[in-house]
Amino acid sequence: MGFISMKIAVFIFCFSCVFALLVNKVCLQVTVEGFIGGSVVLPCSSAQHDLKPRDIEVYWVYSARTNVFDIIKGKESEAGQDPRYKNRAKTFPAEYLRGNFSLKLINLTETDAGKYTCFIQHSSESNTVELILKESTVGKGNQTQTGTNPDVKTLSSYHWGYIALTVLLIIVLFIIAGFLFHYRKRLQACSFSSAMTEVQTTATAFSDSNV
Repeated sequence: MGFISMKIAVFIFCFSCVFALLVNKVCLQVTVEGFIGGSVVLPCSSAQHDLKPRDIEVYWVYSARTNVFDIIKGKESEAGQDPRYKNRAKTFPAEYLRGNFSLKLINLTETDAGKYTCFIQHSSESNTVELILKESTVGKGNQTQTGTNPDVKTLSSYHWGYIALTVLLIIVLFIIAGFLFHYRKRLQACSFSSAMTEVQTTATAFSDSNV
């Protein structure tokens, strides 16, 4: 019974991992470094490609509460945008249909440092980017900085990695479930065989006593 309990515990753990991945989908975290007075690109991409413009809804938020930039029905929207990002934030509309919703910030100030989250509403994904700012130096003040993995192809590889992990966990679940099923059947067969042996023994003893 202890062996079965251990297997059930493993099964529940694997199921919980898969469930968490399916519910939360993909959440990337990237660190980007920039220079005060310069510009920077905050990467954000979706695993879904070939999207229809009317289905695209993306929201960039700073520190979980400040509205930075919105993409609604495939179009840029500055409605509700925090005033300090006005004319300093932009995206790349030509890249929307390929799942690229990266944000470019210009004229960086010290207050821009912190965590930015890109909520991809239509696919329930989110990308968190931490922006670290440094004092500008000669030749770097106007340089546009990006994260370690800024391009869409590289970010998409992370998405496929999560998908592969999910598939692997599902396969593990099926293997464990099959093992438990066959083990239970064998246990039942053994119990039935033992019961039949006991019945036969009792019947033989009863027959001998009557003789």
